[in-house]
Amino acid sequence: MDEQISADAPAMPDTSPKVPKPLDRHAFLKGLTVGILASSLVGTGLFLAMDNGGRPTPAAPEATATAVEEVADEPTEEPPSEETYNTAPDRTDFLLDLKTKSKQCFGSAGCNVTVEPTLSYLGLLPLDPDETYSITYEVRGGEDGAVIQTMELTNQTSLSYQPVAMSTAKSSSKLTAEVTDIAMSG
Repeated sequence: MDEQISADAPAMPDTSPKVPKPLDRHAFLKGLTVGILASSLVGTGLFLAMDNGGRPTPAAPEATATAVEEVADEPTEEPPSEETYNTAPDRTDFLLDLKTKSKQCFGSAGCNVTVEPTLSYLGLLPLDPDETYSITYEVRGGEDGAVIQTMELTNQTSLSYQPVAMSTAKSSSKLTAEVTDIAMSG
């Protein structure tokens, strides 16, 4: 065992070890504040979710035992569900537009125009499908004055009408329409 032990100590590093910084007191307070705020928000949310508006909490039903007689099941008749319909539609429940089907213009002399009504129902309650509605309307803007027509609406969707042919004084004239009366016949 002829080992030699060297008397030289290992070399020391050139930089001194860093001293750990003490915890920043402000960072701790910030974290604590955020935690408290988050807890109070969660607590308030749970309180509001479980709140019954100041009403007394109903007691849980108690279990009771009663004798039940065996009865043959009888078919029960449910009353038919009755839909509520607009029983008195008004002219303001409808919107009427005109669709141009043909237009023949003669320079500055005006045009011959054929239009058809496009009807939209705006009412809150549906129309009765068993009723027939006679809808009178007026088309304006023609050279010879207004034209009054009547169309019929059945089954809430079937519309029967006659196209309206009019002459205009200018090619730039625009025809307009307005519902003037509604009559029901069942």
